Amino acid sequence: ILACVLLIGCERPVFDVVGGSGFSDSDLKDRWLVINYWATWCGPCITEIPEFNELHHDQGAELRVLGVNFDAPSEASVQQADLKKMKIEFPVVIQDPAARYGYDVPSVLPTTVIVRPDGTIAAQLVGPQTKAAVMRIVGQTAS
Repeated sequence: ILACVLLIGCERPVFDVVGGSGFSDSDLKDRWLVINYWATWCGPCITEIPEFNELHHDQGAELRVLGVNFDAPSEASVQQADLKKMKIEFPVVIQDPAARYGYDVPSVLPTTVIVRPDGTIAAQLVGPQTKAAVMRIVGQTAS
């Protein structure tokens, strides 16, 4: 019994997070996921980041915002510098979630993928997004 309790308490992350511990299946269960692909050289990405920061901090939203650095730098110092430069306040995952959720890695930035709580894709949005636009898809009103 103790081994089961220990194993449950040590659930392996499915996504590692830049500068953090990561997300396990239970962290993502029963939540909408808003996966935002960005890059430091992408002007429209820079303009939409405050919208995703706001979504991330919205306690009433039944969702998680996850970022993906399109350039995927491997050095932790570069990863952290990119987050600071972009003023990103939401978690940025190291592993690209495309394969897990069955969609193609975007070739145009910014792209936002919205995943339903059951793991199916609700929308793939190309171009800069707003909190209100994302919340319309999720089925909630923007606050």
